Amino acid sequence: MSGSHYSLEQQRRILKVTRKALQAALRHERCAIEAGDGEAFFAEPRGCFVTLHDMAGQLRGCIGTFEADAPLLENLVKMAGAATRDPRFMGDPVTADELARLKVEVSILTPLKPIDDPTAMRLGVDGIYITGDRFGAPVSGCFLPQVATEQGWDVETTLSMCCAHKMGLPADAWEPPTRLKFCTFESIVIEEPTG
Repeated sequence: MSGSHYSLEQQRRILKVTRKALQAALRHERCAIEAGDGEAFFAEPRGCFVTLHDMAGQLRGCIGTFEADAPLLENLVKMAGAATRDPRFMGDPVTADELARLKVEVSILTPLKPIDDPTAMRLGVDGIYITGDRFGAPVSGCFLPQVATEQGWDVETTLSMCCAHKMGLPADAWEPPTRLKFCTFESIVIEEPTG
């Protein structure tokens, strides 16, 4: 889904708030942002992801939550801070100086929808969230809807990559018979313009 659920003004405000939260996190400051008049959309309980890319399009951080138990504004601030500390980049973390050269993307999620057949996911429309266990401990993995199309993956490859690279399971763990559980979701993607 494009950001059409939100007006252009609301999209700009969401991106501005996210950037402000990123700046505060990188300066180790508390982020105090409040919704203004006419910004009731910030109070809606929504899960979200914050993604950071460098100018070459390389990922520099992506963290989110599916939990819609907090207002969007609160989750945006939390996920922005967490995206600057993405564990995949612990050896080369995002810096305050680098932030001006990063592109910010926000994905606001619809509620998770359980599905029995994961191959029924719609490429480019549905994201996938898989839960299960590995050596008796709970594990989960997910891909936002845009990942499969950006990578040129088909449904089976998307499921295999999620199992193997996100959950540490065999790539074919999603194939029947399986004890894994699957949910799909959609996301409203709001991104900064390039250039």
